[in-house]
Amino acid sequence: MTSSQVLPVAIIVAMMASFVWGRLRYDLTALVGLLVAVVLGVVPLEDAFDGFSDQVVVIVGSALVVSAGIAKSGVIGRTIRAVEPRMTTPGLRVAFLTSAVAVLSSFVKNIGSLAIFLPIALQIARRSGTSPSILLMPMAFGSLIGGLVTLVGTSPNILVSRVREEVSGRPFGMFDFAPVGLAILGAGLLFLSFGWRLLPRGRTSRGIPEDAFSIAGYVVEATLGRNSRLAGKTVADLETASDGAVTVIAVVREHGRRRYIPAGHWTLFQDDILVLQGEAHRLRDFADDAGLNLVGTRTIPTPRLAPAEIGVVEAVVMAGSKLVGETSAGLQLRDRYGMNLVAISRPGTPSDARLGNIEFRPGDVLILQGSTTTTPAILRDLGCLPLVDRETGLGTPRNDYLPLVVLAATILVIAASLVPVTVAFFGAAVVMIASRVLSLAEAYDSIDVPVLVLLACMIPISDAVNRTGGAELMATGLADLAGGLPPSGVIALVMIAAMAVTPVLNNAATVLIMAPVAAGIGHKLGVTADPLLMAVAIGAACDFLTPIGHQCNTLVFGPGGYRFGDYARLGLPLSLIVLCVGSFLIPLVWSF
Repeated sequence: MTSSQVLPVAIIVAMMASFVWGRLRYDLTALVGLLVAVVLGVVPLEDAFDGFSDQVVVIVGSALVVSAGIAKSGVIGRTIRAVEPRMTTPGLRVAFLTSAVAVLSSFVKNIGSLAIFLPIALQIARRSGTSPSILLMPMAFGSLIGGLVTLVGTSPNILVSRVREEVSGRPFGMFDFAPVGLAILGAGLLFLSFGWRLLPRGRTSRGIPEDAFSIAGYVVEATLGRNSRLAGKTVADLETASDGAVTVIAVVREHGRRRYIPAGHWTLFQDDILVLQGEAHRLRDFADDAGLNLVGTRTIPTPRLAPAEIGVVEAVVMAGSKLVGETSAGLQLRDRYGMNLVAISRPGTPSDARLGNIEFRPGDVLILQGSTTTTPAILRDLGCLPLVDRETGLGTPRNDYLPLVVLAATILVIAASLVPVTVAFFGAAVVMIASRVLSLAEAYDSIDVPVLVLLACMIPISDAVNRTGGAELMATGLADLAGGLPPSGVIALVMIAAMAVTPVLNNAATVLIMAPVAAGIGHKLGVTADPLLMAVAIGAACDFLTPIGHQCNTLVFGPGGYRFGDYARLGLPLSLIVLCVGSFLIPLVWSF
């Protein structure tokens, strides 16, 4: 083994040690690793930054933006609410939510898909009295196996496609992963529909009181518009028209000077200010349908602020917040902070006071509207904790179907081989921004920069390992070990190796290291690299044993109230299922 072969392997080993140590962020570790590789001559100067222009980085970044655009659509939430009455048992809730997030994960990044469904699942758990701990981990695992079905579902698929193009001159197609991926998805969903019973029950999220997340009782103000069909109707007529989803708490008249608690027979007049209570989505839908104007959504005083730069955020008032004991009017929230208070929710009986006169309490959940660029800093200053975006829809224009149309068009042009995957998803991301589905600030926020930095730095190091023959040496050792095994045994060996390395490294880094080695094993054994690359992709994407191996596992760790060891209770049998199905089918689908 020559020094040129030792150095890149030594750099990777040192990076792995840093990942395990955990004191340095993985993107900083990757940056230092690339710098060391350049200084030592492992990576030529002219190739040092090739990773930043690699198509893999473009695809991953674009897919994250597209996922954020899909999250802006309210169609998914409304569909789930329509089906929710049929989810009569915990098993049905697990099966439906896990299947839904898995299907979406096939076409958008799995972390984006899970982020869309996480708040929906928490709401369903609260309304049904189901413990979040039995819903969230199956959903996280479902998002991982759902990502196996298509090229863009997860980063490992995109990366092995890159390696395949280097080996054979042709990358994997959008649906080349589907035959094996769908089989694993089916087997995994079947197991998760029953295996949730292995999880602990009764766990709750840590850090934030459960009641702080109750959003069934938002209070908003709305004016009765000139063209409202409710003008001249009674309070009872309004509540009946909403199917009981909206309650009139108070009516404000005489230019805001008098507030009345109305009886059902009270007649409503144009320009009445109504204090309404209900669930956020139902309030928004009813206001649109009945011609009501939400008072909190009037223009904020930030000069020359484009509509696409105005966003809505949900935040909980923490114990030490500046808001506690104050009112929106008293604080001059709009004038001093540039924030509209659109709605407020708190446990117990809703207040019948004007929205601007309600005193804030710890645990209140607020819907605030303001500049997307300044809102995070303002929330920190006020002592409010922003929640996962629940897409309440209050205070934002309706644009529910366009993101789904853009995604469908993207998939169609890829399936028809009209444009490469890179161009299609880059174009979809640009359309999401140009059509104002996302503001530029939201698009940039959706991009996971540390992951892209990791990829961009690891790509030239991985290429150096391959170029110097280090990958071939490692492949020779594994090929000797696998020489006497049947095809399914070789596939299983590669999958186990990838599964073992992924909790230590990021799954993308695992593929960048393991994929060239797998291709080398195929060359040594005299077989095509395709089945071995598929094994690497599946093994790297399926980390079910720890909360740190994949972002999806980490995302549900706190809300589900899990402990580290809980993942193995459900993840170990699922890993064995993936291993068995994958090692059996891969040699059949991809000739060995």
